[in-house]
Amino acid sequence: MSITVVGSIAYDAVKTPFGERERMLGGAAVHFALAASFFEQVRVVGPVGDDFGEAELDVLRGHAVDVSDVERVPGGKTFFWRGEYGWDLNSRETLDTQLGVFEGFAPKLSSDSRASDVLFLANIQPDLQCEVRSQLPSARFVALDSMNLWIDIAKESLISAISSVDCLILNDAELRQLTEQPNLVRAARKVLEWGPSVVVAKQGEYGATLVTKDDFFSLPAFPLEDVHDPTGAGDTFAGGFVGYIAAHPGEELSSDLLRRAMAYGTALASFNVEEFGTERVARLTAAEIGERVAELGRITQFTDAPLALRD
Repeated sequence: MSITVVGSIAYDAVKTPFGERERMLGGAAVHFALAASFFEQVRVVGPVGDDFGEAELDVLRGHAVDVSDVERVPGGKTFFWRGEYGWDLNSRETLDTQLGVFEGFAPKLSSDSRASDVLFLANIQPDLQCEVRSQLPSARFVALDSMNLWIDIAKESLISAISSVDCLILNDAELRQLTEQPNLVRAARKVLEWGPSVVVAKQGEYGATLVTKDDFFSLPAFPLEDVHDPTGAGDTFAGGFVGYIAAHPGEELSSDLLRRAMAYGTALASFNVEEFGTERVARLTAAEIGERVAELGRITQFTDAPLALRD
């Protein structure tokens, strides 16, 4: 089975206290696809300009990602983002955003992309997310990401898009903003009322939390001594999470499956932040992922040993 992802393909310029890159491969669809490609065939849908190089596409092709639906717009410029992080890598300052070909993006899905049974709607305009969702009516699992911009200017459209998917993956602060609820649990419960069966709150260096009707599960981020660039970590997490689910087509969407998917998403995100952009994930091996998931399981496990407590 295959996964279709619709979203941005970009060039990023990033500066952190640990270094900088002036022009590196980025974009939500790229980070997602590289992570998800460890589990299933991934098809990327998104626009690029004449300035987008074959070397960047080869990074995706090197992971057997299908780039047939990457649209090269004649005379156009690829989406560009410049940002800077301080010592608190949970926050960043956007210095420049040039939408380029992404401004007039109208997703064009081939028959192969429409035939995928898993769909990830990366952060794009909510009406476009609804339009793409309608082109895959038989998809067995659909997940969606968004951002505060769409909450501010297109909230009703965003809620409509969310109501059509199985899973919402969103930053925890944006989740509270979207639902106007004071805490994560109440916010997630509100989203579940709209239609999705799964809500995942991304919490940066603190990990991620999963909420369903019958379950609550939280994992910390994998402990790292060296973190260089968090750009794309959320989309990499989503790629691991959704990719793991895609790799289990005959398995019920149970708490056990979702918890395992959380572990793989968390492990992949931890590799992403070790270097800039796609550098680390692009050369990642399956064995490394397995080792980190096992280590994550070890450090988050404990055995209860009840004893009589004093009143």
